[in-house]
Amino acid sequence: MTMFAKIEDVLADQVAPSIAQHGGVIQLLSYDEENKNVHVKLSGSCAGCAASVFTLKMGVEQTLTELFPDDVKTVSHEEGEVVHPWYNPKEDYDASRG
Repeated sequence: MTMFAKIEDVLADQVAPSIAQHGGVIQLLSYDEENKNVHVKLSGSCAGCAASVFTLKMGVEQTLTELFPDDVKTVSHEEGEVVHPWYNPKEDYDASRG
């Protein structure tokens, strides 16, 4: 199994469920073996959230560096589309208001 696949499994099994509880999504974009950097994308409620840096460092990076101390040193991220999972604009639309 490649390191990319191992990281992807850990993210899916251990990290994604916690992030999903807050309406967020994490996706592994790349793994740089030379620099030992994992690059992820945070989207859903995580995108644009002030706490996403805390989640990234104390949740994602800490988990991966503990499980793979020789293979992961840092985690970087980019943000996806900001989406609030519990908001449906169609439900808030009142046709009587125009």
